[in-house]
Amino acid sequence: MAMRPLEDRYGRVATDLRVSLTDRCNLRCNYCMPAEGLDWLPDDKVLTDDEVVRLIGIGVEHLGIREVRFTGGEPLVRRGLVGIVERTRALDPDLELSITTNALGLARTADKLASAGLDRVNVSLDTVRADTFHTITRRDRFHDVVAGLEAAQAAGLGPVKVNAVLLRGTNDDQAGELLAWCLERGYELRFIEQMPLDAQHGWSRTGMVTAEEIFERLARDFVLTPAAEPRGSAPAELFTVDGGPGTVGVIASVTRPFCGDCDRVRLTADGQVRNCLFAREESDLRLALRAGASDEEIADRWVVAMRGKLAGHGIDDPAFLQPDRPMSAIGG
Repeated sequence: MAMRPLEDRYGRVATDLRVSLTDRCNLRCNYCMPAEGLDWLPDDKVLTDDEVVRLIGIGVEHLGIREVRFTGGEPLVRRGLVGIVERTRALDPDLELSITTNALGLARTADKLASAGLDRVNVSLDTVRADTFHTITRRDRFHDVVAGLEAAQAAGLGPVKVNAVLLRGTNDDQAGELLAWCLERGYELRFIEQMPLDAQHGWSRTGMVTAEEIFERLARDFVLTPAAEPRGSAPAELFTVDGGPGTVGVIASVTRPFCGDCDRVRLTADGQVRNCLFAREESDLRLALRAGASDEEIADRWVVAMRGKLAGHGIDDPAFLQPDRPMSAIGG
């Protein structure tokens, strides 16, 4: 079967595949889900390890995927994670393989993931204060995250990136200390505007901390200079800190959308293709897979799914509707 790009109607080509391996998580971050958790996907709806690898293989071998990031929920709770990474690496030695994780359990799996072929990790961490961490996540596990970050760096899973969301009245006064902490340890920090993807549907534009506010807070302690390297399709605007070599990024998905350069496509844990993080429609590959569809038929469905991608996420549109699925069920 000939290689076909995952191109949408606006000429954007998806080469970056985000694969959610589970909707389950072992934290209960208050901007993501309620304290009691959510109704998790039933096991028979979740893709098996073989199904995950087959779909990734179709993406890589027939549709031009060059980067795969494993997400969740929390991907480290997926028992077959190391094997999935190893089998994905076997598809192509030049693939860029990464994982987005809360780092709980990373201390005991970092070496195994590195040996399996993982390139790097992105760790979600919104504060370096143990008490604030407990407030946000409803769990007393800050030191486990620190240990996971250290293990990832020691295993060569770098550059280690840290993703942080500032929450008004909770940690929005901690931007400077979080950046200083990351710079001291050689981690690359990325601040992310809070997006309307919480299970409670409690997000509001007026309540979120904007990119401009993030810059204002960082400017109190640091001098930021736009990075010389071109941004390309990267979601983060990158800045050197105090002349370098350290950097910080800001992902302003809401106030400075970068939809025109998007090269991402998502596969949910239950086998749905999402052509946009904020899409309200999905294309079911699991049913086709289990009905005996060939690789070519599945690739056809995937190509069609990408053709329906909208020009932008439309958060600024008064008619914007938050996706039914929260971030934990979509994959980041």
